[in-house]
Amino acid sequence: MADPRFFTRQGPFTLAVLAEYTGCRLADGMDPERHVSDVAPLDRADAEHVSFLDNPKYVDTFRASRAGACFVRERYAELAPAGMALLFSEDPYRCYALTAQRFYPVHAPGEGIASSAVIDSTAKIGKGCRIEHGAVIGAHVEIGERCSIGANAVLHEGVRVGNDSHVGALSSISHCYIGNRVIIHRGVHIGQDGFGFAMSREGHVKVPQLGRVMIDDDVEIGAGTCIDRGTGPDTHIGAGSKIDNLVQIGHNVQVGRNAVIVAQTGIAGSTRIGDGAVLGGQVGVSGHVKIGPGVKLAAKSGVMGDIPAGASYGGSPAVPVKDWHRQTIALARMARMRRSNEE
Repeated sequence: MADPRFFTRQGPFTLAVLAEYTGCRLADGMDPERHVSDVAPLDRADAEHVSFLDNPKYVDTFRASRAGACFVRERYAELAPAGMALLFSEDPYRCYALTAQRFYPVHAPGEGIASSAVIDSTAKIGKGCRIEHGAVIGAHVEIGERCSIGANAVLHEGVRVGNDSHVGALSSISHCYIGNRVIIHRGVHIGQDGFGFAMSREGHVKVPQLGRVMIDDDVEIGAGTCIDRGTGPDTHIGAGSKIDNLVQIGHNVQVGRNAVIVAQTGIAGSTRIGDGAVLGGQVGVSGHVKIGPGVKLAAKSGVMGDIPAGASYGGSPAVPVKDWHRQTIALARMARMRRSNEE
């Protein structure tokens, strides 16, 4: 299904191989030596494809699908169309993701340094790296092995990049240490001044931003995102966290491990975000706030105060989700009553 000009497919693979790789259980009576040659969504799959059902919203699509195999929870087995091989899992989407990675693995970049790249003589470049046209590598930069630096990206003086990491085209990085297997997409800006001023009627005095940005292993940062360096303490992004496109992270922010921050979210300075927290699209967080581990924030939430671990909040200002739903229902009732009175 993927365009071969851009993606290289591996396989085919047997169902037995995919079951072992993903930790699934092949349904009774299914042929473990049956082959599938690609992945596809339920409504586009045919007998050569493996698909998945995760959201009950798509049960009808599952019933009508022509997919040859499908990752699915066992309770939906009776709804499967005839001839579809079933791989049982309580997390079908994860299994599908692992399988898609197996069919379309990310290959290490081809080694080589473009003739137009500008690399300071004091920089250290690891084995197997690719540095594309127009990239600028500043003094005392250290880049680990098997990294790729995109076209016209700039790594300013002293930046460190771990092994197997990628910096996208047109990105600009300063005052930053980057871990292993980090993916930084195009046009990301990291390490610029935080927005800090001593404000007064006489004029706003700039506060020197003397910290860094520390990015741990296995972080992914989406296109157009900006992460400011700290004022003295560092801005820190914990291992495994995933940040979407067009996110703003202010100075001194601390993001825990495996957090998820969705597009157009803005996080003001000195906020702390716990492990595994999920911030929906366009969430706004005021400064010096503590968001506990496992917190879930609905899209467009406005966070004005601390949120305890494991809580789900929504609305602006953000309140517990149940209260937010009650508020929404109450406002809708008030609007209906007003329309009735006017009529």
